Amino acid sequence: MKPEDNASLDAPVCPCGDSCPLGRALDMIGGKWKLRIICTLYVDGTQRYNDLVKKTTGITNTMLAASLKELEADGIVTRTQYAEIPPRVEYALTEHGRELWPILHRLAHWAENVEFDGDGEEAAGSAEK
Repeated sequence: MKPEDNASLDAPVCPCGDSCPLGRALDMIGGKWKLRIICTLYVDGTQRYNDLVKKTTGITNTMLAASLKELEADGIVTRTQYAEIPPRVEYALTEHGRELWPILHRLAHWAENVEFDGDGEEAAGSAEK
C-alpha cells in the first residue's frame, strides 16, 4: 500500500467533519435514558418528576435529573416549577421535542425491519422489504 492510499483512511467518514449536524442530534438524544424520557413525555404528556421515575424503570435519581437538565438545555424538554407547598415541578416536551416523534417512530420502524446476517451486513432480501 502506498502512503498516499493511507491518507483516505485518516479522513473523517462524514463530510461534515466535526460540525456534523447528525452527530449533534445524536449527542442531544443519545444514551439509554433520554429516548425513554422523550417517549414517555410524548405518549403520556406532561409528567411530574416522580411519575418519570416510576415510568422509566431502572433509572437512578441522579441520571434522571442529569438527563432532564441536558434535554432542557437542548430545548427538547421544558421544566415548570409551581409556587406551591409542597413544590410541584412538571416536565413536558417542547414543540422542538415533539418534532422528534415522527423521526424516532420511523427509526424504530426501520430497526424492526432490518435483518443482519451476523457480520454487520444486511441480509440479502431485507432491503427488498
